[in-house]
Amino acid sequence: MKQRFMRRRNRPPRRGPQMDKLRKGVYILPNFLTSLSLFCGFYAIVSTMRGDYLQAAWAIIVSGLFDGLDGRIARMTNTTSKFGVEYDSLADLVAFGVAPAVLAYGWVLSGYGRWGWVAAFLYVACGAIRLARFNVESNNIGNKGNFFTGLPIPAAAGMVATTLIFCFHLDIADKAILSILFIGMIYVLAFFMVSTIRFQSFKRFDFRSRKPFNAVVLAIMLIYIVASEPQIMLFAMGLTYVLSGPISYALYLSKKARNRGQEPGIVATEEKDATKKTFR
Repeated sequence: MKQRFMRRRNRPPRRGPQMDKLRKGVYILPNFLTSLSLFCGFYAIVSTMRGDYLQAAWAIIVSGLFDGLDGRIARMTNTTSKFGVEYDSLADLVAFGVAPAVLAYGWVLSGYGRWGWVAAFLYVACGAIRLARFNVESNNIGNKGNFFTGLPIPAAAGMVATTLIFCFHLDIADKAILSILFIGMIYVLAFFMVSTIRFQSFKRFDFRSRKPFNAVVLAIMLIYIVASEPQIMLFAMGLTYVLSGPISYALYLSKKARNRGQEPGIVATEEKDATKKTFR
């Protein structure tokens, strides 16, 4: 009896199913793309520290491309995993949270002193909260919807990067104007990330299904327009997406207000009809 008890005591603790899956290995392709996204984000930080702000902005754009590819390839090849989700969130925090904040601070926000680095930190903190909320919502209800709750952090980072590229392209060098623009934009993007405003999600767009012929023509025209003036078109596309959420929300509120205004009239009409029927 004593020997049996000692054998049980010395037995190693049982591992859960997640640890068993981790011991078998991780999927190479999606996690490799996530690593490339993380590398580009880190390279953007290094470029900012060297004063090469334009190269840092392009590195964030390339990081966004790898971030979009890793999730789509994982879903297409059925190689999604809990490890991949957590690793992707940590990479996103560096590439789309820390890197854009450091870029914005190094370029123009440093002139504001304490207010500048506080704005940069607020952006990083709101980005981290946005990622944590997304992970919790994905675990509880599954990521089956066509909308994001709050601005996705890659879109916020893309807005910072494309704005810098746009300003460099048009030779906008007035630091006074740029600092006011950027500090306001950082606060707005931070608010949008932690808000409950819904933004369109393109994760469920199926490239393998049949589409109308006009969709192919539209895609070719979009590639041509972006390739002709990428500095301007990327900024315009980013701004359109960022503004699409609040504009849709404002239209929803106005429609809801109109419906509420029509309800008393509908009730009054129904009461009049009921009165006429009673007198008859």
